[in-house]
Amino acid sequence: MKILHTSDWHLGHVLYNYDRREEQFSMLDQMAALVREEQPDVFLLAGDVYDSTQPSSSVQTLFSDALTKIHEACPTMRIICIAGNHDSSSKLMIFHSPWERMNVSMLGNVSREADPNDYIIKVGDKGYVVAVPYAADRNMPEEFFRRLSAQVDEMNRTTQLPVVLMAHLAITGGDFKGHENATEAMVGGIDCQSAEVFGEGYDYIALGHIHRIQFVHGANHRARYCGTPIPVSFDEAMGDKEHSVSIVELAHHGDSPLVRTMAMDNPRPLVNLPLEGFGEWETVRQQFEAFPDDIPAYIRLNVLVEDHLPVMANAEAQQIASRKQCRFCLINAKRKSQPNQNNGFQVMTTTEFQQMTPAEVAKLYLESKGEACDEELMVLFNEVMKGLDDED
Repeated sequence: MKILHTSDWHLGHVLYNYDRREEQFSMLDQMAALVREEQPDVFLLAGDVYDSTQPSSSVQTLFSDALTKIHEACPTMRIICIAGNHDSSSKLMIFHSPWERMNVSMLGNVSREADPNDYIIKVGDKGYVVAVPYAADRNMPEEFFRRLSAQVDEMNRTTQLPVVLMAHLAITGGDFKGHENATEAMVGGIDCQSAEVFGEGYDYIALGHIHRIQFVHGANHRARYCGTPIPVSFDEAMGDKEHSVSIVELAHHGDSPLVRTMAMDNPRPLVNLPLEGFGEWETVRQQFEAFPDDIPAYIRLNVLVEDHLPVMANAEAQQIASRKQCRFCLINAKRKSQPNQNNGFQVMTTTEFQQMTPAEVAKLYLESKGEACDEELMVLFNEVMKGLDDED
């Protein structure tokens, strides 16, 4: 079975008020071209199709047009898409029946009463895909991944076809670089789980949610994040890891997966100045001046400050950008050193505050009042926020 594994498209993402459809169009065209060239048996999209639970009609059209082109590039290929924590399951599932006519399976939610058969998809005579969308812990049936594995094993007893699991979740021990405020317990509002939750019955585990490409340590070299095809934040601008999609091949049940990565070209890359770490304003300003005029990049300036930026720093940066094809996004200011607390309150720059999520602001407020805010409370807060988005 030949698989194209991708995830975390985040269609509709806006970067500091800049619309990114140009890059997303390019990425989706490259995706269709790769399918045409590779002719996979199955195309796996492991969640976070959209950047928001309330994508605009134009963004939903972008997605449906892209899937149509991908289907036309290889009409016999099975396309399987699951909802991630950024997606609205109802919006993903609304055209479930018409999509089935194009060999596309959409899976939006999991409940305690879930029928395992609804999540097992046989891909012709090539193999099985177990597709499990994102679900809060309270909705996930007990031992669900193991139960699904046991059921597929029974179905596959005589044929011994490859068995692939696709899921959207965070696994302990991963490299979470690029995700703000990630801990060993939580990444992007999702509790981390041990790789042991999957059991032993899967030949390849196609994961979404973590944006950095990697095999998961301790998962028998089978569980893998394919990473984002284009970066979503400046902290994902990784010089050592190209953004890509993955081609995975499995011959028989029990075989180790053969994996190739196919780089995605981004017409407007995200660039940090300096490329690593932070610098004094005058040094960083000079680096920005020297940045090539003809490269259409997004630019973040990482600046060390004593107390605050020079008054004219943003105006100077805007003026430099006006002479270039790049788009200046922000000055990411970081204090050289400071006490953690000032009269009971944490001191931070405006940039640091703007980068905080609502859950992080709530945690900061509770802690300023002397109240504990543990990981469980953070998970509940994020679930409430997602529920409010779904109701809008």
